[in-house]
Amino acid sequence: MQSLYSLTLDPIAETWADPDSYGFRRERSAADALGQCYCALAKGVSAQWVLEGDIRAYFDTINHDWLLAHVPLPKSILRQWLKAGYMVRDNWHPTESGTPQGGTISPVLANMTLDGLERELRQRFASTKRLKSRHQVNLIRFADDFVVTGRTKELLEDEVKPVIESFLGERGVELSATKTRITHINEGFDFLGQNLRKYNHKLLARPSAGSVKTVVGKVRSVIKANPTANAGHLVLQLNPIIRGWANYHRHSASKETFSKVDWHVYWMLWRWARRKHRQKSAHWVKKKYLARNSTGRLVFSGQVLKREGKPKKVHLYLAAQTPIIRHPKIKGAANPYDPAWELYFEERFNRHMGEQLNGDRLSGWLWSEQDGKCLVCNQKLTEDRDWNIHHVRMRVEGGEATLDNLILLHSNCHRQVHSRGWTVSKPRPAKRALAKA
Repeated sequence: MQSLYSLTLDPIAETWADPDSYGFRRERSAADALGQCYCALAKGVSAQWVLEGDIRAYFDTINHDWLLAHVPLPKSILRQWLKAGYMVRDNWHPTESGTPQGGTISPVLANMTLDGLERELRQRFASTKRLKSRHQVNLIRFADDFVVTGRTKELLEDEVKPVIESFLGERGVELSATKTRITHINEGFDFLGQNLRKYNHKLLARPSAGSVKTVVGKVRSVIKANPTANAGHLVLQLNPIIRGWANYHRHSASKETFSKVDWHVYWMLWRWARRKHRQKSAHWVKKKYLARNSTGRLVFSGQVLKREGKPKKVHLYLAAQTPIIRHPKIKGAANPYDPAWELYFEERFNRHMGEQLNGDRLSGWLWSEQDGKCLVCNQKLTEDRDWNIHHVRMRVEGGEATLDNLILLHSNCHRQVHSRGWTVSKPRPAKRALAKA
C-alpha cells in the first residue's frame, strides 16, 4: 500500500521540491549535490564560510501532526502507517513520532518535510540580486545532510542558523549539536564522503579520510574472513567493493587517492599470500599471484572455474584504472515527471550511456535491429555518433531503458520528434539482429 501511494505522491513531491535538494529523488544523485557545491564555492568571489548541517535522529523525530496536516494523502491511511509501531523480540513498541522504519514511502515523506527550507532562506537572504550578492547564502541538501554557504561566519551563526532552527522546530526536528559546525573553505569540510577545500584559491573535491578508511576496512575484513580461500574467489569478493567505491568518487580529483587505496590493498593481499604460503619464497609468491591485466599493469590475480570446468584468470580491480569523468550537474528545475523535460533527460541518458562500458554494445544491438537506419528520415546512421537513443514510451509515462523500448535516431530527428510530438514505433528486428540473437 505504501508503494502504491508513493507512486502518486512522488510526482507531487517532485514538483514541490527545492531546486537544490538531491537525495531520494529520481534522476538525481550525490554527484549532483557535490556539483552544486562546486558551483557555489569554486569562484574567487564565492562564499568563504560553510555551515555543515546535520539533523539529529531525523527519521525518528518528525512530527506526526505536521505530516498529517501538510502531506496530501488520506489522513486515515497515513495515520495508520505513522502509528503502526514496531516489533523487537516479539514486543510491540508504539511510534509517537518519525516515519515508518524501512517503509517505502518514508523517503518521500522525509523529503517533503524539509522542502521549503531553500525557499525560506532565499526569501530572507536572496530575494533580490543585491541581497543575493551581499549574503551569498546557498543551500545544498541531500536527504537530511545539508550545507549552507555564507559570506561571513557571523551571518551564518547569528542570522542563517536561527532561521533553520525555527524552520525545523515547526516539524519537530532539530540540528545535531555535535555534527553542526561552521568552517572556512580553506580549512575544508566533509560532505557525502568527499572533502571539499580550497588550495591556493582553487576548490578541489577529494575522497574524505573517513571514506578511504571505510573502504580499506571493508577490504581488510574480507581478507581476514578468507585466510585460506582460493585467490580467484577472493578477488571476486573484493572487486565489487573497490569498483563501487571508485565509481562513486570518479567525478572528483581522486587519482592520487585511488593510488593510495591500491597501495593499501596490495600490501594487505601480499601479507595474506605470505601467510598462506609460509614455506614458499617471495619470488614464488609473486610468480603465482601477480600477473598483468588487460592494461599491462601488474596486479594480484587468481583462477576460478567456469561452468564448463575450465579455469578462468581473474584480476584485481585497481581503483587507479577508473577514469576521472566530470559529472554534468542536473538543472535545478528539471522534473522527470514533466513532459517538457523529456528531451533533456534523454540527452542526459545518452551521455550516461556513452560513459558506460556497455554503451556501444547496446547501440550495436539497436543499430542491428533497425538495419542501420534512422526510423524518422530512413537515412543511414553513420559512425560519427551524431545520433541519440530515444525512448518509444516516454520516461514520464513509465518507459524503461530496455531494448524493447529504445531506438536510435539522428540528433536532429530526435529533436523534431519531441518538438512536434511525433510517435515513432519500434520496428520488427532485422534478420541480422535475429541471427545475432
